[in-house]
Amino acid sequence: MQFFHGTKIDFVGKRFFFFWLSVLSAVVGIILAVIFPPVLGIDFSGGSEIAVDFHTNIHIEQVRTAMENSGLKGAELKSYGKENQYLIRLKSVKKSRELLENVLKTSFPNTNYEILKVDNIGPKIGRELGIQAIFAVLLSIIAILLYLAFRFEFIFGLGAVIALTHDVIFTFTFVIAFNHLGLLELELNQSIVAALLTVVGYSVNDTVIIFDRIRENRDKFKGFDFIRMVNLSINETLSRTVNTVSTVLLVLIPLIFIGGPVLEGFAFTMFIGIVAGTYSSVYVASSFVIWYLQKVKKVDMYEYSSKDEPLPAKA
Repeated sequence: MQFFHGTKIDFVGKRFFFFWLSVLSAVVGIILAVIFPPVLGIDFSGGSEIAVDFHTNIHIEQVRTAMENSGLKGAELKSYGKENQYLIRLKSVKKSRELLENVLKTSFPNTNYEILKVDNIGPKIGRELGIQAIFAVLLSIIAILLYLAFRFEFIFGLGAVIALTHDVIFTFTFVIAFNHLGLLELELNQSIVAALLTVVGYSVNDTVIIFDRIRENRDKFKGFDFIRMVNLSINETLSRTVNTVSTVLLVLIPLIFIGGPVLEGFAFTMFIGIVAGTYSSVYVASSFVIWYLQKVKKVDMYEYSSKDEPLPAKA
């Protein structure tokens, strides 16, 4: 089904504006990450997370006061799913469940509750998981660069990696901003890292579709202006891009609002990442290839479309 057929939108003609917009968003993202470091989940910071469901109406401030009065200072509390359900994070891992239950029994003797889950991770394991997560993202980007360099040309692979880096920074910026503003509870944990890796795979798939069409049109229209050819290729794949993105977003939106705290971070990260990935596939990856060929390699755009290898521009 093609909702956009025969479009002639000048995507490439606006490449300079969107280039600076992308650079600005990346710089802002890096500055935000420095000023407001991401809140590390228990996966990376270590400690204990215990989810408690109170069977009667207990306010979160009552639980916080009880924790402080019992000597368990530094505990972090937040809502967890339904009303009267709270997620309690303790820095200590040893006998965390026993300590918490003693506090609850002492402070709320007439209140029934249920322990929904207990997660314990030592600080050393948390640091190792953090390092492994960083390596996982970097290795995936390097592998994609090598794959695209082999499948197309090195410059196309580099353009895709630039776009992927933009997507990761852009998505990470939104995660930090929404968490800092209190709009969503978004801690950096394994679910968000998994979402970022999924975004990398999705984004490069969309970019490869456009690059494949450019290669087909390059063989089909010999001597055609390469810039116009890129624009034509993006327009020809626009319907496929919109259909795919819309389908995925329709699934993610309900997960963000009703998926609960377990899926909220993953779904939101995926949502922002897919939007960023679609944008970068259209405005960043191909535009970087054009910029590199024109400004760095000094290639003639007409002759580049008619040969298998780029030629220097005419004097």
